[in-house]
Amino acid sequence: MQTIAPRCGARSGATGARSEAGGVRSGAAGVRSEAAGVRSGAAARFGIAPGVGRLLLVVAVFLGALLGTAAPASAHAALTGSDPKQGAVVDKAPAAVSLTFSEKVAMSDGSVRVLDPAGKRVDTGKTSDLGSNTYGVKLHKGLPDGTFTVAYQVVSADSHPISGAFTFSVGAPSDTKVALPDQEVGGGFVGGLYGFARYLSYAGFILVVGGAAFVLGCWPRGAGVRPVQRLVVSGWVTLTASTLVLLLLRAPYTGSGKIADAFDMAKLGDVLQTKTGAALVSRLLLLAAAALFIAVLFGAYEKRTDPKERKDLTFGLAIGGGVVAVGLGATWAMAEHASTGIQAGLAMPVDVVHLLAVAAWLGGLAALVVALYFAPSADAPSVDAGAVKRFSRVAFCSVVALAATGLYQTWRQVGSWSALTGTWYGQLLLIKIGLVVVLVGIAGISRRWTARIADQAGDVAPEAAAATVVEKRAEKSAAAKRVEKKPVTVPVGSTGADSKDSKDSKDTKSSKDSKGTKDSKRSAQLARQQAAMSTAREKRIRDADPNRSGLRRSVLTEAGIAVVLLAVTTVLTSTEPGRTEEEAAASKTAAAAQRSGPLTLKFPFDTGSDDGKGTLQLDLDPGRTGSNEMHIFVKRPNGSAFDIPEVKVSFTLKSKDVGPLPVAPDHIATGHWSSSGVQIPMAGNWKIAVTVRTSDIDQVTVNKNAQIG
Repeated sequence: MQTIAPRCGARSGATGARSEAGGVRSGAAGVRSEAAGVRSGAAARFGIAPGVGRLLLVVAVFLGALLGTAAPASAHAALTGSDPKQGAVVDKAPAAVSLTFSEKVAMSDGSVRVLDPAGKRVDTGKTSDLGSNTYGVKLHKGLPDGTFTVAYQVVSADSHPISGAFTFSVGAPSDTKVALPDQEVGGGFVGGLYGFARYLSYAGFILVVGGAAFVLGCWPRGAGVRPVQRLVVSGWVTLTASTLVLLLLRAPYTGSGKIADAFDMAKLGDVLQTKTGAALVSRLLLLAAAALFIAVLFGAYEKRTDPKERKDLTFGLAIGGGVVAVGLGATWAMAEHASTGIQAGLAMPVDVVHLLAVAAWLGGLAALVVALYFAPSADAPSVDAGAVKRFSRVAFCSVVALAATGLYQTWRQVGSWSALTGTWYGQLLLIKIGLVVVLVGIAGISRRWTARIADQAGDVAPEAAAATVVEKRAEKSAAAKRVEKKPVTVPVGSTGADSKDSKDSKDTKSSKDSKGTKDSKRSAQLARQQAAMSTAREKRIRDADPNRSGLRRSVLTEAGIAVVLLAVTTVLTSTEPGRTEEEAAASKTAAAAQRSGPLTLKFPFDTGSDDGKGTLQLDLDPGRTGSNEMHIFVKRPNGSAFDIPEVKVSFTLKSKDVGPLPVAPDHIATGHWSSSGVQIPMAGNWKIAVTVRTSDIDQVTVNKNAQIG
């Protein structure tokens, strides 16, 4: 994406000029000296330095080294553990439930809810930070046995909401009436609207910062050009409106998902207490300062004619505008991915530089395109060669900054080759790289079309040729409008004898004046018709030129790909980075491995008959997927072993609709049953049901849930 910036400036200049280049050959001789200067700038923009290939090779090697030696980091939070553990069966109700995340999260009262089998809340509602990214909520006393549901909804340190739920059981599993919503937080209509507002905020930032920088640093005369003014002001309005929408939608986006909550003042007050809310409010305050900057740039600055005053005002606007631009960029860096994970102190300023480089390149390019397409007229100057050269240098510096900061961000957010290909974030990044490759290919095609058009124009640079045509048209338009009637003078000292002659003379002159007025109107109408015919003729010539048609198609394709590229980039900013996704998966695997191993469960039973009470102990070794050895020991309440007529066991994995898988153990000794080769086909939270029969008619089935594998 970045490597085409210098070409895009020249290519856009050629695009805006090709509509005017059809009739420039007759006036080409007078602009040779200017054309030479523009051609040299264009050559610099189109040329490829001999060392670029070696530089790309060094960058590729450096990227490989970084990805191969990545250190742990995180961005989106992920649940890595809990107490009680997911699916665990505990003997008595715990006093509290704790959750451990991969990073620090923002949690308010009510962020963690614990529900009993009937769906009633049994937590106190007050969450506490226990340290080490662990958070807890206390439970009420005297909880019944059964299956409890823990639902959480928090905001990670990078501003993105996360939610989830799990269950644990007290005594034994039971049915539960809890029905959790299928939609995850941050999704639905509100999530889509929030994401679209984020896209608009990035676009507005690029236009207002990049457009103003282009005028101030590359083309000062553009401060008086209405199309450029409208572009920058539109960027400011877009950024302001999208920021307000983000602020209002923040509560439903991270909470209920209901659009009505956007107008709940109490919830809006809660949002203002968060890091993201403070960043959005700071952005609005900085936009107020940006409005003042824009007013001065397109007002007092444009009217200054004294060189010294203009230079002093330029310096002041550059300093003030730079501070505002850095502040606006910081509102993203301090609230999103850059603010969390490794090297946050370095990542945030790097992120600000990255945003400013994008704005200077893409926003400046947008301003240049607008100036070349719409600015050249009788009332507005065309973009001169010096402005294009200056923007070319700015674009090159932006490319360098984007390459350096983008490389660092890639290492920080991806971290490994497996994350680049095996995670959604990495796959999106590959899509973005593919779009950039296509864009570079189209840029090469556009460069060839531009070179052919320049050859057709008699080796005159498109910018200079367009300027010549505009000047000629302005002169013709002014000449057509300068039709003035000559004043009529009456000789001093005329007598009464001349009154009749005077009257006749006045009538004659009046008739001539009327005829002259009609002739003037007819001439003006004829001039307008000729101008319209000339424009139509030039349009036919331009449309019939295959080179210009090819360039038009290639530039239109570039614009479409650039829009898609910005959309992919916006999605990337709200996607869990590949490094974090792999880290969370590793944490879950480690937690599962800790739960795996020899399994021992105790089942108290009571069949209701004499000598029908006791405890059954089930041992499963190694307690993992595949073949296992199972032993069952039955004891009376006093601890002595005793035989019973029958013991049956079954395994059920409800989440995968597996089971029940029956197991009939063999009687080995008094109170001891055994079965070898018990197959557990997959890992999961298995329901283990044990049926104990103490007489011909007395039996009971007891069950527990356990994580196996």
